[in-house]
Amino acid sequence: MVVFWLLFIVLVVALLALDLGVFHKEDRVIGVGEALRWTGFWIALSIVFDVAVYFLYECGLMQGSFGAVSGMDAATDFLTGYLIEKSLSLDNIFVMASIFAYFQIPREYQHRVLFWGILCAIVLRAAFIWGGSSLLVHFEWVVYVFGAFLVFSGIKIFVEKESKANLEENKVVRLVCYVFPFTKKIEGHSFWVCENGKKFATPLLLSLVVIEVMDAIFAFDSIPAILSITTDPFIVFTSNIMAILGLRSLYFALAAMIEKFNKLNLAIGFILVFVGAKMLIDKYYHVSSVQSLAVIVFALGIGVVLSILPWKRKG
Repeated sequence: MVVFWLLFIVLVVALLALDLGVFHKEDRVIGVGEALRWTGFWIALSIVFDVAVYFLYECGLMQGSFGAVSGMDAATDFLTGYLIEKSLSLDNIFVMASIFAYFQIPREYQHRVLFWGILCAIVLRAAFIWGGSSLLVHFEWVVYVFGAFLVFSGIKIFVEKESKANLEENKVVRLVCYVFPFTKKIEGHSFWVCENGKKFATPLLLSLVVIEVMDAIFAFDSIPAILSITTDPFIVFTSNIMAILGLRSLYFALAAMIEKFNKLNLAIGFILVFVGAKMLIDKYYHVSSVQSLAVIVFALGIGVVLSILPWKRKG
């Protein structure tokens, strides 16, 4: 089993190295068309990996937290976790766009910032997943804490009228700007510059730190949400990482039009309430992985349709 963990980590490192070292070696603006093609690549790769998950568990090469798991159940859990993380990433995309606009990061340098952001997020998510899984294994009552938190987070999305991030008053931004001596000067894709013999953080580093802090906040929703589907560390970790690997290309594909999908926020809120309720009632009524997947796909579909309908009326 350890071998497959190592192989996955090697795969992720290789993909990241190819991404920055070969395909995006030069700083340039990534167009929507290229971003969509890369998004398709990451989705296709995730589907192929899901097929691999099916055979690993079906052949008994991998086992769940509590014994053998069928290949179909494992593959369904992976796909459900992947879709949950993808859907919750939509809010993250809007926040990243706001952060880049606030720090005035040129578009040609945004990919490099996101690359290092994804790399840090992988380490952070691994720690969160290990911690969350350990809590659920050793303290069963934690499942109710996670469930209640997700329900609260979902309801909060419904009742909040304003979703835009006010970075001028954001405490995270103000703290980062206070801790790091910084300059508004941008020199290429450098995170640090020297002025008068002193080292200063550039807006690129400040935006990276803020993005990482915000991602940690988003992880408090996404990790418990995936743990509501399965507590198998391998499936939780791989589905989460495969989803965020494609976050950069998804950002460049959707950042300019994310506000047009204004009803997706309601779908995300519904999904959080659903998975939170699923955790709360699981002891009395078990919602299967297939049922969870169907509900999540249906909610996302309704969110997309409700967002698109006003466009067609205007056209």
